[in-house]
Amino acid sequence: MEKFLKDYEVGDQVIDGLISELAEKSGFLETEYLLREILTTSVKLGRESADRGDLKLANNTLKELRYSFKVFSPYRAVKKVIIFGSARSKNNSSEYKMAEEFSRKLTEKGYMIVTGGGPGVMEAGNKGAKSGKEFALNIRLPFEQKPNPYIDEKDKIINFKYFFTRKLIFVKETDATALFPGGFGTLDEGFEMITLMQTGKSRPRPIVLMEPKGSIYWVSWMRFVKSQLVKKGFIKKEDLSLFQIVKTTDQAVRYIEDFYRVYHSIRYVSGLAVLRLNRQISQKTLKFINKKFKDILTSGEIQAALPADKEIQEKEFLNLPRLVMNFNLRDYSRLCQMIQVINQDKKS
Repeated sequence: MEKFLKDYEVGDQVIDGLISELAEKSGFLETEYLLREILTTSVKLGRESADRGDLKLANNTLKELRYSFKVFSPYRAVKKVIIFGSARSKNNSSEYKMAEEFSRKLTEKGYMIVTGGGPGVMEAGNKGAKSGKEFALNIRLPFEQKPNPYIDEKDKIINFKYFFTRKLIFVKETDATALFPGGFGTLDEGFEMITLMQTGKSRPRPIVLMEPKGSIYWVSWMRFVKSQLVKKGFIKKEDLSLFQIVKTTDQAVRYIEDFYRVYHSIRYVSGLAVLRLNRQISQKTLKFINKKFKDILTSGEIQAALPADKEIQEKEFLNLPRLVMNFNLRDYSRLCQMIQVINQDKKS
């Protein structure tokens, strides 16, 4: 670590000394090296670029991220569901009513809701949520998309200038995704969520495509995906397991809850994929996944394990049982299929 830190410096002894002093006084001991790198990057940017636009972009991005982390930090232990859908949906539309009902049922079960903060389906999500159980990530647009009136706590509204920082927070701070019918924005957000899962840039999560009564929106979309993407080899058939079309709010809530029934979280340590579980699985299930998902391993077997040294150092869910494996870091759709099998485990 020390060698890496010395390599990443401004190159001016006085400035590097000031950066180290400021980092030592401003951060926590365990994250001091990261703060030093951030400060070094800022100084390098200032010395290397005289472009006002570049500096404004970097500055606004960092400020938006900092404030977002501050807002969400107290609620990291609570699972959250992001709701996407059309801003143009009327309050008497089937998707609006479904989103409101879905949000209400989730918050009754202890989840929190995150929406884009605008009208339509986003408004329905905030309206259905129990008081204090929702966030709104609004985007500032030329035609002024104002936050909807159903957000009870104004400190849970974040106004973003950039779509990309907003979308990053959508993914980083939530644990499940619900997509209702919508326009370009909804499809963009939906495809991005699925792509991030497919490529391993996002943690595994349940993604539900909500099909309101009388709608064929997602069914029609699925026809396109199968005929143009799967059939022509642009995606694998297994990639269809990254999401689920649901017809009722109960089905959607159940799918989200089932995803975290046994599976808890994943991280990568020293080349190994570590799956943290809410409870141990049976030997029967362990034997089955070793046989069925051998193709996603580069070597060895899927095995029960104790927390890795790095997890112990960082105090990450030390009370949870684990599975470790040499995952090939490629077949994330198959990994999600394996998680679904693990969640079906019936511990004897």
